[in-house]
Amino acid sequence: IDRAKTRRSAPLMDPVEISADAGLVAVGLATANFCVGLLIATRYSPVKCWPHRQFNLFWLHRCTAYATIAATLVHPILLLFVSRIRFRLIDLLMPVWSPLQPLQNSLGAVALYLLLFVLLTSFYRLKIGRVLWRRSHWLVYPAALLLFIHGIFTDSELHTGHADLLDGEKVFVEICLLIILAGSVISFRLRRKRLRVSA
Repeated sequence: IDRAKTRRSAPLMDPVEISADAGLVAVGLATANFCVGLLIATRYSPVKCWPHRQFNLFWLHRCTAYATIAATLVHPILLLFVSRIRFRLIDLLMPVWSPLQPLQNSLGAVALYLLLFVLLTSFYRLKIGRVLWRRSHWLVYPAALLLFIHGIFTDSELHTGHADLLDGEKVFVEICLLIILAGSVISFRLRRKRLRVSA
């Protein structure tokens, strides 16, 4: 068998599929980052609790944040290489003019811009002050909401413009959303309980 010929005849992976995979990776990383952030907010101690050893949660939070931003940026950039539906750079920056699903894409773009703003304020948190930085950090909540709305209701295959909510990829996004919602409720209750004890 001519392996070189076989490799040449094998179809390359569709940019739409790679973009969809990058979006799923971004959702998974965002979920991990959000959960680590909730652990930090509740003052979770890896020494007192699992894994009962010293572990830098802030380092993990930063790493997952950078990885989330990277995957979120790769996700739309790959659409520039799709041949059957023509996406322009302006369609990615201002998706209100995108050729397919402008509303869903606009929500995803706003989520990305909010995440970039939170990341930027984190770089300059010492200059802008801790109070203002903490307030700006709350923007991760609307960013996460828009990210999941985009992830659930977007046709990732770019065919009909209608999402199959029972598709395996959508179920993954929905599970991640449930994890964040459950974690947020638990975190809120723990912090409220701590305030009552300290009062």
